[in-house]
Amino acid sequence: MAKPDVGRAVAREVASAPGALLLALIAGLLCAWPAQAGQPATRDSSERVQLQIVGGLANVTQYTKFEKPFWEREITERSGGRITATIRPRDAGGLRAEEMLQLMRLGVVPFGTASSSVVAGDEPELSVIDMPILNPDMATLRRTVELLRDHLRHLLRSRYDIELLGIYVYPAQVIYCTKPFAGLADLAGRKVRTSSVGQSELMTALGAIPVVTGFAETVPALRTGVVECAITGTLSGFEIGIADVASHVHTMAITWGVSFFGANRTAWNALAPELQDIIRAGVADLEQRIWRQAEADTARGLACNTGAELCGGMPQRKMKLVPSSAADEERRQRLLSSAVLPRWIERCGDVCAGIWNAYLAPSYGIRAKTE
Repeated sequence: MAKPDVGRAVAREVASAPGALLLALIAGLLCAWPAQAGQPATRDSSERVQLQIVGGLANVTQYTKFEKPFWEREITERSGGRITATIRPRDAGGLRAEEMLQLMRLGVVPFGTASSSVVAGDEPELSVIDMPILNPDMATLRRTVELLRDHLRHLLRSRYDIELLGIYVYPAQVIYCTKPFAGLADLAGRKVRTSSVGQSELMTALGAIPVVTGFAETVPALRTGVVECAITGTLSGFEIGIADVASHVHTMAITWGVSFFGANRTAWNALAPELQDIIRAGVADLEQRIWRQAEADTARGLACNTGAELCGGMPQRKMKLVPSSAADEERRQRLLSSAVLPRWIERCGDVCAGIWNAYLAPSYGIRAKTE
């Protein structure tokens, strides 16, 4: 059976797309459509396909150590040469990360990775999985993901025609400060670098002053006093030299940079079932490896920043580790129920309150209020 003429459907979408999305669609059509698009789908045991993948962030461990070698080499080995693939990071240019859900829905990106916080402007419901301070440690994050995985699969399939294949995570994002602090309560009045709406709302609830700042500007902003504290990754913070300007680092995870890997369903359904099985099994294994590395990198980043572990490019001074205390945990629970959860529901609507109450409230003991 011939593959549906998705090219015409995409063309219609392109013709009606506004500004930034139009540019993204054109760029995607030129470089991201799979090699077999527009050709009849074969279903025999000799089928060979070439896939084009949009992965995670360039120059970080998840991409360089795991995603890139998996798609460039391992998937070919797993499939006995029947699947080959090329991959590029989602921040390589030509595609807007904020529009990844729409690009995948259209099939412009047939296989791609979307950050839950970045695409939350399109779909606020997706940000629940990495809601600030919901997952203070890796064990809690694992539980949250498993509680929500089936719902997320249904959401992506029904609203965006995306087949969910994997959920990836980066090392924990924690709070660094240039002056001593003993816990979350001490952040009141301080200017804090944030990178998302949820993080900014959390800092406001703590009495801090959020300052949305790009990752590359984090260290300069701390050095010049534009901010006094910053939320960023444990290992990535060390790698950009944050220990040379900050003195203290808190152990509680604020967020984790959760992202989704999936396929446009037309592109997915064009693959033979046995090839789908190979990809599903491979991505499931890749997901587990990425999670293990994220957990290890979280601990290693804290160790490197505090001088507890010998790491390349050791900081000029050792940072002081601020353990999460019982008072911090009590404050976290209070902020989650009184500020973080209600602000998310304001953006997302009562349907999201119902989702929280159905999937997460029984495990976390916090019930969302509706109008």
